[in-house]
Amino acid sequence: MEYYAHSSPGKERSQWHLLSDHLHCTARTAAEFARAFGAERLGFASGLLHDIGKYSDAFQRRLQGDPTRVDHSTVGAVEATKRYGRAIGLILAYAIAGHHAGLPDYGSVADGDSLSRRLQARDLPDYSAFRAEVSGVLPDISELAVPIKPSYGNPGFSFQFLIRFLFSCLIDADFLDTEAYMDPQRASARGRYPSLTELWDKLDRYLRHLSKQAEDTQVNRSRAETLESCLNKAELPPGMFTLTVPTGGGKTLSSLAFAMKHALTHDMNRIIYVIPFTSIIEQNAGRFREVLGDDVVLEHHSNFSFPDEDEESLTPVQYRLRLSAENWDAPLIVTTNVQFYESLFSAKGSRCRKLHNIARSVVILDEAQTLPIQFLRPCLQSLVELVTNYGASVVLCTATQPSIRSFLPSNLQVVELAPNPRLLYQTLKRVSVEDLGDIDDASLVERLSQHEQVLCIVNTRKHALKLAGLMSGEELYHLSGRMCPAHRSRKLAEILRVLHERLRCRVVSTQLIEAGVDIDFPVVYRALAGIDSVAQAAGRCNREGKRPIGHVYLFRPEAHGLPIGWFSRTASVSSAVLRHHSDPLSLEAVDLYFEQLYDVEREKLDKEGILEGIDERANKLAFEFREMAGKVKLIDDVTDPIVIPFDDKCCSLLDQARYQGPSVNLSRQLQPYTVQVYSNELRRLLEMNAVEVVAGQYTVLCDTALYSDDVGLSYPDDRVFTDTLMV
Repeated sequence: MEYYAHSSPGKERSQWHLLSDHLHCTARTAAEFARAFGAERLGFASGLLHDIGKYSDAFQRRLQGDPTRVDHSTVGAVEATKRYGRAIGLILAYAIAGHHAGLPDYGSVADGDSLSRRLQARDLPDYSAFRAEVSGVLPDISELAVPIKPSYGNPGFSFQFLIRFLFSCLIDADFLDTEAYMDPQRASARGRYPSLTELWDKLDRYLRHLSKQAEDTQVNRSRAETLESCLNKAELPPGMFTLTVPTGGGKTLSSLAFAMKHALTHDMNRIIYVIPFTSIIEQNAGRFREVLGDDVVLEHHSNFSFPDEDEESLTPVQYRLRLSAENWDAPLIVTTNVQFYESLFSAKGSRCRKLHNIARSVVILDEAQTLPIQFLRPCLQSLVELVTNYGASVVLCTATQPSIRSFLPSNLQVVELAPNPRLLYQTLKRVSVEDLGDIDDASLVERLSQHEQVLCIVNTRKHALKLAGLMSGEELYHLSGRMCPAHRSRKLAEILRVLHERLRCRVVSTQLIEAGVDIDFPVVYRALAGIDSVAQAAGRCNREGKRPIGHVYLFRPEAHGLPIGWFSRTASVSSAVLRHHSDPLSLEAVDLYFEQLYDVEREKLDKEGILEGIDERANKLAFEFREMAGKVKLIDDVTDPIVIPFDDKCCSLLDQARYQGPSVNLSRQLQPYTVQVYSNELRRLLEMNAVEVVAGQYTVLCDTALYSDDVGLSYPDDRVFTDTLMV
């Protein structure tokens, strides 16, 4: 009797996908993927066992049209534990049992979908036919050694990480083989990227051209020295690195050059840039495309969309990159902190599918000081795991290097790539920082009015709005997260024009202007906050180094300008640092700031108890993958987007939604027109009939009186809106 893995509409039964072919192909591909971290035979075994439940008569009847549901994944999990015992068997069982619905929790026999209960199943269908076709090539237990050395003194973390990476290998291999049968045209569009050697040749030519064109200035000499140091150290063995370079020091191209040469030297597979803000992602990805071409850079974040939802209208390059977003097989990936770290702790197949392609990659953490503090310890442990057991190199790249040495294993060497960070800081120093102490709003406005061009950054929307209200004149600009991104972009373009023309320009903004905004003021005022935020603000001052020195003024605002909570705590630590260091941007001050901040926040560096939960379950490998994934949320999802019909393009997109319904691509195209509001704010707006729901999905502002060019989204008495930080 022939057994089949998949049927296909319009194909004769003789053309269906043979089960033995599917198992062997999946096994070979999973083994190839797992070879990157020494788990080739484990990958092979998982591929052979994952669908053996399809050898049952019940599943074969389902392929012929019987609607009865058949659980085929439990069979492979049970067989793995029978054949290989508890330890190896469980490692395989998690991946096999979860290859459709996601990694399961171990749970207890009383839990319906738990692995524990499924492994106790007594009503399994007869799948004995697998022995004739598959059993003979299954690896022996002696071939299935666990290829990891526990890092960080928490072996449980290493084991759950291995399970998740094996799961990634299996589901990607399964998807690819199924796709090759069901949709060979789609399968043939994958891959075929230029090699890293070809990309290095492009980068090398670009860097040489840049060097010839550069003026002989101290800044350019420092950039060249940093680049040379990075290239020289690319020969070092894979591991953990830092690149500590001030704003404007050329860290983007230097880190790319290091990553490319390092990957080529050590036969690594790809480069992954992890960046906190989409604005910086778009900026860096654009630079990479300029250097390497459009066909190799994959942007994977919420704001990125392809031009059309219809795959047939995509160019071959766009189509290939869209497919690469599923499994990260492109040579250069640019993604967000949220996508990267949450995937490393995910239980979902769609998120985990790409993980195996992080092995043997160079991971660049841009703006490394933004490591999420509430998950600092689990995130750092995942980075250590990638370096220790998965052949990856990790580069923490920033002007304000976080003090993480105490959280790393004592035997893990961390190598600085910059030639001399302290000398580099002094050489590239373009601003002086003066602490003004306490200052009220009236005095602050008076000081701001004395400057022809000045930027003032505060901690809350409410404070920004109040200051803007106290100021006047056509040269005044107010920026806030209550403005949709398209609106802010238009404002920023106007500000850049005015600055370029050397006209009077005064800007009051929340800290949104600190993230990836290439803007240059001679004078910047910054309400007291964390030293890392102060450094970001300073990066908007004398950015191009065209003045002898720029001036940054710190001030402690009135009470409404420094809310309780995170901002208050970071500001308090900054105040303590300022008592010891007159220059808060010096490397010594930055190091002290993070050291003291992590000490103050030590109880919150793993606020959900992720590491403790893993450690408690390590002996029995009884991991709760779904529970863990539910806890690791880098952004609290407590807001809702409101679409602002800001321009004709947005109105056209909304018309499209009304007639065609919602789509993923349409949602992404509407993101530049959204403002985030809290749930209580949304309820009030609904009660006021100020918003309408379009296409059953998009909440759209219909009362245009609530949105203005100067303020963005507001309310006549301003009571409906909750004041928040940052935006």
